This record gives sequence, structure tokens and C-alpha cells, in this order.
Amino acid sequence: MSRRKKEKRGCGLPFWILAAFALAAAIYSRDSIAELLSLQDNEAREVSAGQVPAGKAAGEEMPSAEGTEKYYYQQLDQDEREIYSRIRDGLFACQEEIELDGVSAEETDRLYGLVMKDCPEIFWCDGSGSLVTSTSAFGLAGSSVTLRPEYSCTGEEKEARQRQIQEAAEECLAGIDSQASDYEKILYVYEYVVGSVEYDLEAENNQNIYSVFVGRRSVCAGYAKAVQYLLERLGVFCTYVSGTAVSQAGEGGHAWNLVRCEGQYCYVDATWGDPVYLQEGREEDQEAQESPEIAYDYLCCDDTQLFRTHTPDSDQDLPACSTMAYNYYVVNGMYYETYDPETILQAMNRSIAAGEGMTVLKFSGPEVYREAREEVLTDLADRAARNLAHLYGIGTVRYSYRDDDSLDKITMYWDYE
Repeated sequence: MSRRKKEKRGCGLPFWILAAFALAAAIYSRDSIAELLSLQDNEAREVSAGQVPAGKAAGEEMPSAEGTEKYYYQQLDQDEREIYSRIRDGLFACQEEIELDGVSAEETDRLYGLVMKDCPEIFWCDGSGSLVTSTSAFGLAGSSVTLRPEYSCTGEEKEARQRQIQEAAEECLAGIDSQASDYEKILYVYEYVVGSVEYDLEAENNQNIYSVFVGRRSVCAGYAKAVQYLLERLGVFCTYVSGTAVSQAGEGGHAWNLVRCEGQYCYVDATWGDPVYLQEGREEDQEAQESPEIAYDYLCCDDTQLFRTHTPDSDQDLPACSTMAYNYYVVNGMYYETYDPETILQAMNRSIAAGEGMTVLKFSGPEVYREAREEVLTDLADRAARNLAHLYGIGTVRYSYRDDDSLDKITMYWDYE
């Protein structure tokens, strides 16, 4: 898929606005929830509704509208599922107040966030709002919580935006066969999101899928939710993962996806499919860095690849991702577990014979990459360039390269003019 160069403007973390209010002008922080719950005689306080950890035990499946499971819901016990479902249903109905009995503020806060992670289709709410906690006189009837979500649009606006999202999603999904393999569906969605969206920290609604399907400008939260939304529509398991990531620009909050490809768990990060994003902060080889190709290092990768740069939030219970079998570079024969000079030279010569603009060499780890790097970028590249000159009758051959030790990858760019 061809795509234009995109502007790199930083990564926005999916966030929950922490707003704290109280009656009688008293302000309470998130840490004071436990104190609030001890108050008696129907004394009410509003506290923040913030980011949440994952659930506890796995259980029966709850299908989404498309018939796919919701990952964090699966980890809840029956009582937690009931509260989760009431919150989810209240959000779908755009209720200004969602009344919850027999649950703490902390638990409401947690389950509210899990609904937001599980349901990318809820684009009209970003997980912000407030909680009002109450206890009955003398503490006889237990506590209750009123969740007051904040919505980004009116009911009428929601319906109009939903139609726009639906039209864009249907147009996208019309391009993939419903009988395609999991890998083919994941690859298609990955390329669609990376290729059609501009990364923009200042984009409106950038924490939800409206920014992707309609605004076409978003940040990592929008990318990850759009991937989740589309893959669920295609019947492929996908969920939202939050954490931090380290790029050339430094460390910051980030979001990506956990998918199940042909029965195997692996990670997908569509935001990092943008090579401009990955290369920010580097000055050398600028011509190569600005090439418009999609990067596939984080398309169906394992823990070893992901955890070199990404750290999931510790409150998420995630399965082991131990295979690279469905990584794009492995599937397409660009992945090398050992270094053999002749094998690498043959790969470059095949690209040149086919008139391809680049040769990607992805190595399985730092040791293999370091072993290969010097010889590839000197002797082997020169030998391949001489072959290019002979095949195409060019007197002087120009080529450039981009190498990245954080990805164990070398990309050669061939000039045929």
C-alpha cells in the first residue's frame, strides 16, 4: 500500500481526566476515596473517575455486537460483570447518571475504565467524569455510587458521527475477503490505519475512533482503538493495551494492541508502523529516514521484540506472546535468525533483479545484527551495487541505507537512475 509521508508530532497517551469535586467546596484527591467511603448519614462527595487496572479471574464469554469476545470482561467474576454491564449499558444510552449499588468508588473507577478499553465503539466518552458516593444513615444499607460520565457530543451529534464512522468502516472492510486468514485481516487493517491517518497530537477527538475514520488525524489511542474496532468487525480477537514506550524522542505514555493470529497471541502497534515516528531525533541518513514505506516490526511481534521498547501497565493481565511466526518480515522471508553473507547478498540481488526500491534485512536479535552490520554495509552492499550497475547498464550507482539497532534491522535503498 502506498502512503504519503506523515508529520510526527508526539504521542498522546489514552487518558482519563481526573476531576475531583465535592459539596461545600471541599476538594478531594484520588487518594481520599477510602476516607470518603467511611462517611455516614448520606454525606456525598464527588471524586474522580480515572484509569483502571485489569480484572481478576477468567470466565464465560460476553459477545460484542460483532460476536467477538471482550478481553477485560473475561477476567471478571459474576458480580463485577454485572456492574461492568450496567456501566456499559448506561454509556450506550448516554445516561447522565448511572446508579450502582453495593460497589465501592474504587471498583466503579476500575470497571468504568475496563469498559472503555473493551469498547472502542464508545467514541462519545473518553472515560472521564465523576463519582458521587453515598452511605445510608447509620450505615445500615451499605454504600452506593453514582457515576456521572462526561460525553463529548450530544445524542444527535452522536448519531450523525456514528453513521460517518460506520460508512468509513464499511468502505474499509469492503476491501478484504471475509474468508481471509487472521494474518491477512490483521495486515490489511494495519496498513489501512497506518496509511490513511496522520499522526497529530492536537487532533480533535484523538482518544477515540472518530478521529481516525472521519478526522483522519489521531494519536496512539485512536490508532489502537481503530485497529481493535476493525478487527472485531472481522471476527479477529483484538484488545487495547496501555503502557509506556521509548523512542528516539524519549519515553512516554503509549497504547497498542494484543491480537490472536491463527490461535497465537502477539502484539500489534500501528502507530509505530510510521517510520517517521520511529526515527524522530536522528539526523544521519535523512533521505532514507523520510522514505514513505510502512514499518512492520510491530505487526504480530512477540514479547522479546515488543518489550525492548514497550512496557505494558502492570495492572493488565496479559498472556505470553512467544512467537514471531506471523510477523510480516518472517512471513515475507526478510527475517534472519543467523548471519550468512551469501544468503544476505542473494536477498539484495533478488530485490535488484526485480527492480525493487529497497531490501529489508530484519535480524532475530542484537547479536546477529551486530555480526552482520559491518559486512552488509560495506562489502555486501558494494557487491550488490556492482550487480545493479551490470544489470541496468548504469555507470555510477547510488544507494543509501537506514540501520536501527533497536529493531535489529537494516534497510537498503537502491537508485536505478
